[in-house]
Amino acid sequence: MFDVKDSDFFDVEEEDFDTILAPDINFRGTIRFTKPFMIRGTVTGSIDATSDLVVDTNAVVTAGINASRVLVRGKVDGNIVARDVVFVTSSGAVNGDILSKEVVLEPGAHFSGKCTMTQNPVA
Repeated sequence: MFDVKDSDFFDVEEEDFDTILAPDINFRGTIRFTKPFMIRGTVTGSIDATSDLVVDTNAVVTAGINASRVLVRGKVDGNIVARDVVFVTSSGAVNGDILSKEVVLEPGAHFSGKCTMTQNPVA
């Protein structure tokens, strides 16, 4: 779906996702998924996935995240563990620790926490 080295990293389209949490949804609890997931609303709790997660612009996530690849365009308050990559765009903000093989922070991105890059991230 997206790859840091590809120029189409930001070309993620809605049709690339099986599930999209709409902007007017406020979810509390645990989210588990195995196919790409996009959050446009508000999530409080925890996210445990074997696939890709996009926290879209204006989304607010207060949760620990465990996923394959994580793209943050909105706001995340919580720790992120990603098996492959965490990418925080210029509109994104992460307040929490990041553990991943690869971490990319665009100029203008906000990050407050500890960053650990390792070949085998585990929660």
